[in-house]
Amino acid sequence: MSTNDEDRKPIVVGVDGSKLSLEALWKARRLAAVLDNPLQVVTVWGTSVSLTAPVASDTWSPQVEAEQVLNQALADAFGTDVPKDLVKTPLAGSPVLLLIEASRGAEMLVVGNRGHGGFAGLLLGSVSSVLAAHALCPVLIVHRGESG
Repeated sequence: MSTNDEDRKPIVVGVDGSKLSLEALWKARRLAAVLDNPLQVVTVWGTSVSLTAPVASDTWSPQVEAEQVLNQALADAFGTDVPKDLVKTPLAGSPVLLLIEASRGAEMLVVGNRGHGGFAGLLLGSVSSVLAAHALCPVLIVHRGESG
């Protein structure tokens, strides 16, 4: 275990609110605890391409929704037992590009092998496949039932 906080690279985990992303979050927490690394939880939101003009709203925004997904995932996974050095990171843009960037300097990137669309309209499974090939750190892809 590292004694220097500067040497403690985060375990980065991508969540989209799906059951499998919660399993990835549980696995990432265990790894972070064993390795004595901080846990960085990332969710990505983006705007979809539409043929109609966006409608302004005072009550809804994709960023607020992403933050709610992130907070709900943490509540579902940890309840009140949230790791002390957890960092929440809601990001706007391309899920693949932002998770690859989040992997820069990370100890490991953890994702589920399939989400439910929270990773911005890509074919299911394609995000984890691209991350496995292009992330800048080791990648752990969690499959259903693997975390138990």
